[in-house]
Amino acid sequence: MSGLSQVKDEPIRDRQQLVDYIAAGEKPAALWRIGTEHEKFGFRLDDLRPPGWDGERGIGALLEGLTRFGWQRIEEHGKLIALSRDGASVTLEPAGQLELSGAQLETVHDTCCEVSSHLREVKTIADALGLGFLGMGFQPKWRREDMPWMPKGRYRIMRDYMPKVGSLGLDMMTRTCTVQVNLDFANEADMVKKFRVALALQPVATALFADSPFTHGKPNGFQSYRSHIWTDTDPDRTGMLDFVFEAGFGYERYVDYLLDVPMYFSYRGGEYIDLAGKSFRKFLAGELAELPGAKATLHDWADHMTTAFPEVRLKKFLEMRGADGGPWNRLCALPALWVGLLYDEDALAAAWDLVKDFTREQRHALRDGVPRHALALPFRGATVRELAREVLAISAHGLARRARHNPGGADERIFLDTLNHIVEANQTPAQRKLELYHGPWQGDIDRVFGEFAY
Repeated sequence: MSGLSQVKDEPIRDRQQLVDYIAAGEKPAALWRIGTEHEKFGFRLDDLRPPGWDGERGIGALLEGLTRFGWQRIEEHGKLIALSRDGASVTLEPAGQLELSGAQLETVHDTCCEVSSHLREVKTIADALGLGFLGMGFQPKWRREDMPWMPKGRYRIMRDYMPKVGSLGLDMMTRTCTVQVNLDFANEADMVKKFRVALALQPVATALFADSPFTHGKPNGFQSYRSHIWTDTDPDRTGMLDFVFEAGFGYERYVDYLLDVPMYFSYRGGEYIDLAGKSFRKFLAGELAELPGAKATLHDWADHMTTAFPEVRLKKFLEMRGADGGPWNRLCALPALWVGLLYDEDALAAAWDLVKDFTREQRHALRDGVPRHALALPFRGATVRELAREVLAISAHGLARRARHNPGGADERIFLDTLNHIVEANQTPAQRKLELYHGPWQGDIDRVFGEFAY
């Protein structure tokens, strides 16, 4: 949700430009890259409260501290709100959740090194400020009203609009964290197959990474409450996108979908103009009363694309959006899972064979049931656990065929170990924390900040 955009402010003349914008992401397989993003909750070590932006121990001070590692400053109205370095960025989610948007890298080994380096840098600065960071899908202790707000114009607009379209949108903004991976496609047909496989199997990732079982310090009845939150955030811009599975789906159909997603804003002259709920189609025609005569640019389009939140999102690449945030090893496991499935031709074919006859009702049953039941959800005569085992086997074969090795000779399959362990133990990260909560922690949620901090 960082919204860092580097697109030229070129006026949009016709709809084909929007199609071409997506198509410009096509790359030959030799140039496919891996972009991993993850968010994490900051907390003060003395009282576990989330830090605001201001102050000697605020998130602003943390960003300032990170500049010692060569990160370049990005400001909004004089306030440091993001950093950039070598194709990567560090940004702030609405309540100060710290996000690394990684560079485009060749292997999962590379992306795992990047994550490790980032976490070391953050810990170096955070330790000096008396701060810690926690990887989970939902803030386990603090209430919505306890969460701070970052000084970013787009978030003010979203904050005002969210309660008009759903009851949990403000929780999505302030109390959730995710890990996602962004992957390339060769052409339109390749994009379509990858999109369909990824969308059908996104609930499997949700189940494997489920790590948000607490609200206000108590069990909430879900394993991925973060995933559940998306079901009551904003129906105009979330969900399973059934049209992706219809005949004829491609770039044009996705453009039509985006054109029907209500707007949030236009960034003009260094200011965010509130256009929440307005029509991008009217913007294209220069018919918005708030911007009389002004027509949308490709910069506006690039920004607008980031305001749709389906389970898989298409920009100039495909984003896998189904997983809860978590510890270091799962931040490396998510790209491994999807690279194995989507970046090897045989694995992609096998994954498509696995999902191609899922009905619409079955896809929705997976999406709707996994947040609560995760691996135990019944599915087609078995459970999601059995489905996850098949998916992991396909991914492992794909990674083996990619044959990208680290200096010790291991290929990328090593990053699936943590997921294989979850399946074989038949215990999600959420279930492990619940076991601790009801056992050694004796109902004390504060223990999670000590035992699961980075």
